Amino acid sequence: MSSLNAFKSYVSLEKNYSRHTVNAYQKDIEEFITFCIDEFDLNDINKIEYNCIRNWIVFLVNKKISNRSINRKVASLKAYYKFLYSIGDIGQNPLAKHKALKVSKKIEVPFSESEMEEVLHQFNFTDDFEGQRDKLIIELLYATGIRRAELVDLKLSDIDLNSSTIRVLGKRNKERIVPILKTIEEQYLKYLGFRNNLDVILDERYVFLSKSGSKIYDTLVYRVINKYLSKVSSKLKKSPHILRHTFATHLLNKGADLNSVKELLGHSSLASTQVYTHNSIAELKKIHLATHPRNKK
Repeated sequence: MSSLNAFKSYVSLEKNYSRHTVNAYQKDIEEFITFCIDEFDLNDINKIEYNCIRNWIVFLVNKKISNRSINRKVASLKAYYKFLYSIGDIGQNPLAKHKALKVSKKIEVPFSESEMEEVLHQFNFTDDFEGQRDKLIIELLYATGIRRAELVDLKLSDIDLNSSTIRVLGKRNKERIVPILKTIEEQYLKYLGFRNNLDVILDERYVFLSKSGSKIYDTLVYRVINKYLSKVSSKLKKSPHILRHTFATHLLNKGADLNSVKELLGHSSLASTQVYTHNSIAELKKIHLATHPRNKK
């Protein structure tokens, strides 16, 4: 496993990939190692040929895993072999000529403005630690568009009420400054009153804690979003990422330029941000049809 440890160090320290990405790479590669041991009695994946990888892909397809997820797993393996080739551990990358499986275009439906208004202003959050923490989680994700991992890792020192901004450490340890609204500041201070009165605080640096005083985790954030948004929305997918999608879509609907939204989201290129223009274009079409004098009603 020394090659895998070297790869983890490379993507973590040299490529500056996030903890979440590094862990995903490790999990995918370890799954492949287990498959090779079980199916071929081989535990040295540095000597694997492409036919073994093809068998793994067939195995994943038969398990009803989506093409999108399979492509992600294979991409992890491809990055690993590319690393081994670059340091001379293998003579060629067995995935060099691999073509990704076809995937259908994924269109994610954001929450509507009325749904967000209802969950934040008409729903009664309990006036205790968990209720006020959950409200702040939803408000912050919707008002800033930060990723779930970025919210989990947010520290008290990252929030500057004097400048009404938060410092966010994104993918590849890229730092960005995101403005926050007055409503966020007010909710943050209200939450702090409950947070600071917890019996035990184990992770003092972090903003969001569980009721046991530990830093929150990814699945807790997902449960919070799903719990409250399920009360106001019938959409099939209710997740932190959909709130990020909602943030971007609502800004674009209101006339924000694409480059500004790109900076707020922490994207490295406009191509990533353009995914969110689908719904804003739909909104523009609706406005155009409703208001243009040449449209026959």
